[in-house]
Amino acid sequence: MPPRKKTVAAETGNRTRGIDRAFEILDHLHETKRPLRPNEIAIAIGAPKSTTYDIVGVLLNRGILEPADADGRVFLGRRLYLFGLSHANQFDVMRLADGYLTRLSSETGQTAQFCVVENGKYVVAQMKEGEQTFRISSGVGEPVPLPWTASGRLLVSHLDNDAILKAIPKEDFDLPNGRRLSEKTFLKEVGAARVEGFHSNDSGKFTHCFAAAVYDEARNCVATLCLLTPREEGHQNHRRYKQPLLDAARDMSARIGGTVPTKR
Repeated sequence: MPPRKKTVAAETGNRTRGIDRAFEILDHLHETKRPLRPNEIAIAIGAPKSTTYDIVGVLLNRGILEPADADGRVFLGRRLYLFGLSHANQFDVMRLADGYLTRLSSETGQTAQFCVVENGKYVVAQMKEGEQTFRISSGVGEPVPLPWTASGRLLVSHLDNDAILKAIPKEDFDLPNGRRLSEKTFLKEVGAARVEGFHSNDSGKFTHCFAAAVYDEARNCVATLCLLTPREEGHQNHRRYKQPLLDAARDMSARIGGTVPTKR
């Protein structure tokens, strides 16, 4: 009997490790955003090549991965897209966001985004491009350090200062332009954003980003609605973009049962 228990435990452990490896493979392909050979994946995630080949084979058979070329490269499969559609159909917040983004993009002519925190990074979850399209700083699903973004000030605004600094790696305060944003400045900007539920700043050389907080019932900022405008236009027509964005974020907060914090 004891050997049987050890065998079952070993099998369970192997399955768990196999599942972990499968997610590591999917995560790596998502992060690199290009097809790779199984041996390249194995090296990148530090997994045995034989194990990686086996798991890739299973994922290919299930349609989770698909062959990308004749050289054996693989990439994320269309079945994942179907899973995403099922999730979107059932996830009320995402459905709601789609309507607000469509309205904001139509009213302003600018690109509208719905943004969240994932694994400690800012991520664009949905986006609607406006008529006045231009190059944006990040695409859907691309992880970006929180201090680089207007939304980042809001997405941590329900935390105290110690928790904020603990949640953000120190290297994330190094900005794309080579400068370092001081933690003191960031916390000051978070404090101002916390009061109004809004923050805007320049994003790169050509873009100005407006972000408004979406709150849950515990008054935590769970997401942001954003507008991306050409830099000078954002400065010159600040209120034109700020007010409809704030109105949309407050309305969305109310729709999901959230409470907008009282200014203090």
